[in-house]
Amino acid sequence: MDFKTQLAPTAGLSHLPVDALLVVIVGQAVPKTLDKALGSLLNDAVKQADFEFKAGRCLYLHRPAGVRAARLAFVAAADASAKAFKAALVAGLGSLKMLGATELAVASVGGEALSAAHAEALAVAASAAVYLYRHTKPSAPAAPRLARVSLLAAKAQVAELTKGLRQGQAVAAGVALAREYANRPANHATPRHLAEQARKLGKQHGFKVEVFDRKKIEKIGMGAFLAVAQGSAEPPRFIVMHYRGAAKSQAPLVLVGKGITFDTGGISLKPGAEMDEMKFDMGGAASVLGTMRAIGELRPRINVVALIPACENMPGSRAVKPGDVVRSLSGQTIEILNTDAEGRLILCDALTYAERFKPAAVVDIATLTGACVIALGHHNSGLFSSDDQLAGELLAASRSALDAAWRMPLDDEYDEGLKSHFADMANIAGRPGGAITAAKFLQRYTTQYPWAHLDIAGTGWQSGAAKGATGRPVPLLTHFVLGRAAA
Repeated sequence: MDFKTQLAPTAGLSHLPVDALLVVIVGQAVPKTLDKALGSLLNDAVKQADFEFKAGRCLYLHRPAGVRAARLAFVAAADASAKAFKAALVAGLGSLKMLGATELAVASVGGEALSAAHAEALAVAASAAVYLYRHTKPSAPAAPRLARVSLLAAKAQVAELTKGLRQGQAVAAGVALAREYANRPANHATPRHLAEQARKLGKQHGFKVEVFDRKKIEKIGMGAFLAVAQGSAEPPRFIVMHYRGAAKSQAPLVLVGKGITFDTGGISLKPGAEMDEMKFDMGGAASVLGTMRAIGELRPRINVVALIPACENMPGSRAVKPGDVVRSLSGQTIEILNTDAEGRLILCDALTYAERFKPAAVVDIATLTGACVIALGHHNSGLFSSDDQLAGELLAASRSALDAAWRMPLDDEYDEGLKSHFADMANIAGRPGGAITAAKFLQRYTTQYPWAHLDIAGTGWQSGAAKGATGRPVPLLTHFVLGRAAA
């Protein structure tokens, strides 16, 4: 999708020759700055109870009298913030995206001047609105025709809004890529397929990409990772991507994405209901690929390494069993009490591998625990960190990216449940605080660098009628990388 800014005073919106016009209304009355034709239409709709100044309320008018735009929509915003603007856009785009328009102009009236954050929100929301999964569905409906979006602005705003649109377009491209690969069925999005996509990204954006097969993974000594992979006929892959935007001497950020391309639970088999959604268990890996695409578009002056341990978790004659003890890359041994707590097993070896890069910071991203869904629902990703500065940066990134996260505790007392009679640690503790004890497990492998963990089990995908990957937390991660680059 093509985005641009366009000079246009709010007093002349009715004269714009566009396919579709979306007007975001801020406030509790018809703005005085709205031109006469649009103001008259909106006043009449309010009198007829067809429109209210309530967040998300939308009114669509087709070929309205006195307006050059063939399609006109008004939508109310809760306030002038970028967050409220994005929520209003989602509602307004819902009424326009499947119509015949190919070009859309967007204006905000009644609030303060728009910022780069508003422009980024528009690019992300518009791109999400037209995303349509088609890879394994030839019968999917035709994609929306909407191809160009203009953000109407005063001359003084153009430079800032253009910058915001460019950043938003890159973030949106990353989100779309993450959604696409997480949405693909597990017989398509295999570990080998993820490796192919990483190589493809590398060629497109100049990344160095290394892919390790089972033999190389064994040579490295990733015993915990291989324990999860050994029950599947599908071979594992360990993917390493290098983006160099700064001097070689600068310590990189390392992003680690959980890549369980399908999770049956292994011998500790999951219930059959909704097990199909376990194709989304590589959402962390997908978000890392998406973030690397956004970084490739924006070219920040920073070094980034992406690590993706990818495999399936399957029951089989060679599958790891409850009670088995395995040796991780760190040399620490793990008693596997539950084979469905597999994500932490592949991540712990990747986190140990990250040490060789002498990283400035490491962030792992994983659809790790159902307990995090119980704790935070589907709005906030769970943020765990042993470093207050790093946690603060990620929370700031979550706010600027409109990709919410909430910091969770990591008190030492939660570590008690991981004690084992037969190994250095168990891979699970009791049910209480399950998301926290999972993070405490990972923390044992991160003593050599600042570390944070994002549990996206509640935010990485949606169930029900809107089933599908969300692409989160690509916006958060991209803002975090850009923030570090700016600093």
